[in-house]
Amino acid sequence: MPESVEQWWARRQWSKGASVPYPIGRYRTDWERYPVLVRQYHPDLNHGITLTQVPPAADVYLVWECDSGHRFVATPEEQRSRPGGTRRRSAWCPRCAEEAAPRPVRTPVPEAGVHVCGHARDPRRIEADPDDDRCYLCRRLDRESLTREQLVTLAAPGSRVAVSAENGTTATHSWQCDAGHPSYRASIERILGGRRCPICRHARAGADTVAVGEAFVSRWAPVPASAAEPALKQRLADRLDMDLGMNAVRVAKPLHSHLEVWPDILLPELKVAIEYDTTGRHGLEHVGPREESDRRKDRLLRAVGWEVLRVRCGKLQPIGPYDVPGGSVGDALVERILSRLGEIRGDLFVAAYLR
Repeated sequence: MPESVEQWWARRQWSKGASVPYPIGRYRTDWERYPVLVRQYHPDLNHGITLTQVPPAADVYLVWECDSGHRFVATPEEQRSRPGGTRRRSAWCPRCAEEAAPRPVRTPVPEAGVHVCGHARDPRRIEADPDDDRCYLCRRLDRESLTREQLVTLAAPGSRVAVSAENGTTATHSWQCDAGHPSYRASIERILGGRRCPICRHARAGADTVAVGEAFVSRWAPVPASAAEPALKQRLADRLDMDLGMNAVRVAKPLHSHLEVWPDILLPELKVAIEYDTTGRHGLEHVGPREESDRRKDRLLRAVGWEVLRVRCGKLQPIGPYDVPGGSVGDALVERILSRLGEIRGDLFVAAYLR
């Protein structure tokens, strides 16, 4: 159970038998990868305790203040996992995040006719199809009143469905496609709508055409996040006599609904993927939950015979055995990468591709 910072500090003083249980700077390396959190934390709001004295796993309520002046209480774990899927600075503050994406306000449906059941018709449906007199609300209520067995029989053909939970009138399901891809939770509307497995759908557009472990050009690969990645890629192309045009690797298990991953730079002849990692514009990239996603991506690549070399910029700590400290893209960085490639695949093998 989280406790206030004063209670937590007093308890640690008693358990460790010292007036300063954690010296200043003890957890500096753990926090310096989160520049936004370092900026939001103020010792004067937390009993004079600095952030470098707080273990990242401590179950304690701390007071934070965002750049807009909003003060809020959160544990270290809540703050480190707060960015989630958003990519804006306001994601670090719950109040800013709510103001940036306010909840929609439902307005009354204007007069546009009613169904036989008495429910008002949606004017958008009337404009799209004047003859459409189906009541969505009634259909939804009918589905929610079905038994478990009836729900399973109504599921999309070819899927294995199991009703995993029923909360009030809302039923959720876990299912697998014929290919056996891991189950995920979906609403009954999604299942009854006949939507197929997104992993299979994406794979048919690219990954299914190549063997597991092969590099290829994918339509799903995102554009470079910064100018540094293409610049590093060009410098490596000037030094290595190999094709750097591939942008995806086929993996055996899905990552974010795809059977392929998209490293920043691929060296197919060496089977080495190079990633250029920074915390990004708002300090959101490659930290918190996204670091765990990076680790999973690396595991998938290593499972199909590839190795990963990450260039970790700023205060990002290494997460793999061959990671190198980053900085500006120049000759010094390229030399560090070439040296690491020699450690991974052998100096003589790498030298055979040098221009």
